[in-house]
Amino acid sequence: MPVLFLIVVVDLIGFGIIIPLLPFYAEHYQATPAQVGLLMAVYSAAQFISAPFWGRLSDRVGRRPVLLGTIFAAALSYVWLGLADTLITLFAARALGGLMAGNISTAFAYAADVTTKENRAKGMGMIGAAFSIGFILGPAIGGILAGADPANADFHTPSFAAAGLSALACVLGLFTLKESLSAEARARIADQTRVARMKALADALRTPGVGVLLILAFLATFVFAGLESTFAMWSRRQYGWGPEQNGYLFAFIGVLAAMIQGGLMGKLANKFGVERLIFAGAVALAVGLAWIPFTGSVPELVAAMTLAALGFSITTPALNTAISVRGECDVQGGLMGVTRSATTLSRMTGPAVAGTAFGFIGLHSPYYAGAVIMVIVAAITFFKLLTPPRKP
Repeated sequence: MPVLFLIVVVDLIGFGIIIPLLPFYAEHYQATPAQVGLLMAVYSAAQFISAPFWGRLSDRVGRRPVLLGTIFAAALSYVWLGLADTLITLFAARALGGLMAGNISTAFAYAADVTTKENRAKGMGMIGAAFSIGFILGPAIGGILAGADPANADFHTPSFAAAGLSALACVLGLFTLKESLSAEARARIADQTRVARMKALADALRTPGVGVLLILAFLATFVFAGLESTFAMWSRRQYGWGPEQNGYLFAFIGVLAAMIQGGLMGKLANKFGVERLIFAGAVALAVGLAWIPFTGSVPELVAAMTLAALGFSITTPALNTAISVRGECDVQGGLMGVTRSATTLSRMTGPAVAGTAFGFIGLHSPYYAGAVIMVIVAAITFFKLLTPPRKP
């Protein structure tokens, strides 16, 4: 597990480096806001398509070759991104990166292979912590490398740095990562996986109460993905910010998410219950989104973004927990798989819709619309999850 943790951290720092860069990179090639939204969405779309393929392939040939091969290809996608000289090339490079990012499910499968049921949560927590570290350090590094001036940002160095980190992760894995799945286990899984997955999916969808929670998870992620994809364009127009300022802010958001999801979430859930946390998180995200267009200073903007980030950081794990506890042990894989598919789908559609609204309706429209959607999420939570049913 420590080796896998290190490899995932290094790889995700490389991914995080690109986050504050992409909107400015796209606008450098005269991309419209709608096109910027699509550029942000194409990565998740490709990831959504490739994740089942990499999962099945790792069941057949092993986790190690899939992880190493996809990390190496991800490094090539970052090199291609750094060499891009047209908007179409940017789209192609991000699509390739997204196809390789489908390997995240393989990393989780590796963690499941090398842990027992007793320490499974700890192993999964380590992978989650690797995500948090990547999203904290990556944007800050990318922002510093790209610079503070949006008109003269360095679009190449961050991309090549991300490529170097992914290549380093690949080399580390090549020499230190052992295969977690024996040949006998691969043969057994090949015979059972397809039927088991279809049964798990059907069982997950039949589980009482899961449908409304999946809708809420989709909407919350849809809204926050729209915020992430348009904020750099918005901050450039409102405050003259470049990649560096956005990188620092996204790193700060990553720290908040790590604090909530890594340390405080369990205590909050035990004290208030996950249903109340879903409601409180939805309200906080709605207020933060509605506040952003009215901010008149950087401290006020940071406060609004903090409120929005806290809301999302509370809502997401609370929803995952609420979905998980509604299923029996034998459908947990299906429940989590369906949930991940719903949120990945929202990360495809959220940026595309938000970018289109930004360009055709107005730069504040994604935040007003997002606030309205989160009010609806809060209302559904209140009436469906918090209000006791009337006695006949």
